[in-house]
Amino acid sequence: MRAARYYGKLDIRVEDIAVPQIGFDDEVLVQVMYCGVCGTDLHEYTVGPIVTCVHPHPLTGATLPQTFGHEFSARVVEIGKAVRDVNVGDRVSIMPAIICGRCDECRTGRGHLCRLFACTGLSAETGGLGEFAVLKEYQVAVLPDEVSDIAGAVIEPAAVAAYGVDRVGVTGGDFVLVTGAGPIGGLSALYANALGAAQVIISEPNPERAEFARKLGIGPVVNPRDENFDDVMMELTRGRGFDLTVECSGTSQGLAAGIKYTRRSGRIAQTGLHTKPAEFDAMMLSEKDLSIVGNWCYKITDWPRIIRLVASGKYPIEKVVSSVVSLEDVVAQAFDVLIDPNGNQMKVLAKVS
Repeated sequence: MRAARYYGKLDIRVEDIAVPQIGFDDEVLVQVMYCGVCGTDLHEYTVGPIVTCVHPHPLTGATLPQTFGHEFSARVVEIGKAVRDVNVGDRVSIMPAIICGRCDECRTGRGHLCRLFACTGLSAETGGLGEFAVLKEYQVAVLPDEVSDIAGAVIEPAAVAAYGVDRVGVTGGDFVLVTGAGPIGGLSALYANALGAAQVIISEPNPERAEFARKLGIGPVVNPRDENFDDVMMELTRGRGFDLTVECSGTSQGLAAGIKYTRRSGRIAQTGLHTKPAEFDAMMLSEKDLSIVGNWCYKITDWPRIIRLVASGKYPIEKVVSSVVSLEDVVAQAFDVLIDPNGNQMKVLAKVS
C-alpha cells in the first residue's frame, strides 16, 4: 500500500509499505478514506522529531519512520474475534489516542492524560496517511448517513476545539473571543456558536485566513493589528469585554489579547499550543480576577457526542475544509503549503483511497 512516512525534519516520503495486519482480537483493520494534516504534523515536519519516536514507544513500540495522520475517516474491512461495536463495511471516524488503561489518569476517566499516551499517526504502527490502518475497537466510532466521509475526518480537530470551549463553559448569551483563525480557531468559533453564544468574534491578522473565517458565517472577524482595535473590541462587546476567550493562536499576543479583552472574572481557555514560553501581564490577570485553563486533546469518549452534534447540522465542521489533495501530492500541496506563514489554506485533507 502507499503511505506518507515521516523520517525526520523536512523528510516525508510517500512510498510502498506492507498492508498492516490485525494482531489481536480487539483490533479493527480499516481502509482510510480522508485524512487531515494537523498542526502537530506540521511541527514534526518543520522542527521534529518531537512526539514521534526516535526510540521505541513504551506502550506501542513504534519508532521512526512513522506513517503520519491522526485525523481520518475510514471504512472497516476486517474485525477481530472480540470486536462487537463495529462491523465490516461500517464507515467510521477515528479517535487516535492510544492509552494504557492502567495508570491513575486512565482509571479515573482521564485517558487523554494517560502517562503512556500514544497516538495513531504519531507514535503507533499505522496512521491515516496510509491506505490501511489497524486500530483498537475503542478507537473507531460509526458514522451515520448524515455525516459525510469528509466530516468524519474532521471529527478529531472538532473534538479538540469542543473540549477547549467546554473547559471554560460557554452558555447561551455569552460574548466569545476566538484568537487565531486556523482550523482549531474556526472549529472553536463554530462550536461556541452551536452552544448559543450571543456573539462570536474571531481575531486574525492574516488577511487570507481572516477572509476564510468570514465565510464561516458566524460573526465579525477583526484584525488585531488595526490602530482602532481597542475601540472595535469595546464596541463589539458594548463596553463590557468578553465573557470568555478561546486562545487558539498559540502566541503570546493571542494570550495577551485574551487577558486584556476578557471581562472581569471572565475565563480564558488556552487551546493553541505554545512552542516557546509565553509572555503576558500577570498583574492584569490578578487585577481582573481572571481564570486561565489549559486543555490537552479531548475526552476520548466524546466521539459519539460530537458525531451526533455534527449530524444534527448544528456543528457544520466541513466549513473549515479549504482543499482536498491526493495522497501522492500531500507533501507539496498540503505540508509545504500549510507551513507558509502567508498561506491561504485552513484545513487540508488528503483523499487516501
